[in-house]
Amino acid sequence: MQISLTRPFWSLLVVFYLMGCGSSEQSSAVDQEEEVKEWLVFDGSESNDKEIVLVSGDEEYRSEEALTQLAKILSEHHGFKCTVLYAQDPERPGYVDANYTRNIPGLEALSTADLMVIFTRFRALPDDQMKYIDDYLKAGKPVVGLRTATHAFNFAKDTMTRYPHYSNYYSGGEMGWTDGFGRLVLGEKWVNHHGHHKHQSTRGIIAPDAEGHPVANGLESGEIWGSTDVYGVRLPLPGDSKPIVLGQVVNREGAYDEEDIFFGMKDTDSEVAEVNDKGIRVNDTLMPIAWTRTYEIPGGQRGRAFTSTIGSSSDMLNEGVRRLIVNGVFWAMGLDVPDEANVALVGNYDPSAYGFKDENYWPERGLKIAELKE
Repeated sequence: MQISLTRPFWSLLVVFYLMGCGSSEQSSAVDQEEEVKEWLVFDGSESNDKEIVLVSGDEEYRSEEALTQLAKILSEHHGFKCTVLYAQDPERPGYVDANYTRNIPGLEALSTADLMVIFTRFRALPDDQMKYIDDYLKAGKPVVGLRTATHAFNFAKDTMTRYPHYSNYYSGGEMGWTDGFGRLVLGEKWVNHHGHHKHQSTRGIIAPDAEGHPVANGLESGEIWGSTDVYGVRLPLPGDSKPIVLGQVVNREGAYDEEDIFFGMKDTDSEVAEVNDKGIRVNDTLMPIAWTRTYEIPGGQRGRAFTSTIGSSSDMLNEGVRRLIVNGVFWAMGLDVPDEANVALVGNYDPSAYGFKDENYWPERGLKIAELKE
């Protein structure tokens, strides 16, 4: 028997078909939207109500890798809720672009944070993002600054911003802000490479009067090592800055290897350097590479700051480096520092060698922020 389908019946079929297609397209769009993560959140434990915001964004030392691993350690082993922020081109949200200096989404998380860990380099963020950082510092909340955080911000002279005084080279009329955020908050700005970059590594020596300091808990002289060279600082450090770890400059004993994550340097290298590549004697007076202090920006309250100029993603392979930074986190928040903090790596940690990338690197790599949580 042949069934005759009337025009109205055909119309209903077409409507149902289109509704199904639309539903499928909407579902696909939702799936795609859910995949876009502009920041990562690592949940803490019920017994720990502290929230840490970790701000990455540097072109050289792979802070996006270092801070993600640090967040995993702090969340997994110590119960902190951690939110990690990343530099991104606003036209490619959800993808890391460390070369894009003008955008770090998610800084509003600082409004409820108990600690800011910052590892940025020469950022020039828009005012609406800088305001969250400025408000945080005015409240005198604790800060941990790593490696290039000494030169975390830099605004060109023609930049229209309310925050030019955060710049590393600032010498304007804002009282107290000479040399910018690095000097005022962390205790030093960018000065120079004290060791020979990619050729001389850093061995951490506990400062003579810091052996009983909580930040030195579980650490011994010599166990901290990183292939990143010692940064130069101006001595003495300002205010109540207290050096905890000093950086001994160590020569690379093997051959230079551009393909090696440590460029041919090894944690077993033991030859103490006499001079750097500029002929300057480097170990007569050891530069601090980790110190504590209190800060107070104009119009704000006093707060604690811990600074470590060692801490690249490859430095984080060293257990002593991880323990130093975790200890600094506890100290900055005024918490009891563990006698020997659990700093075991979490997940599959395979960091990149440090170094600058050209403008095509990040768009071509296509590193999704969501992938960093794995």
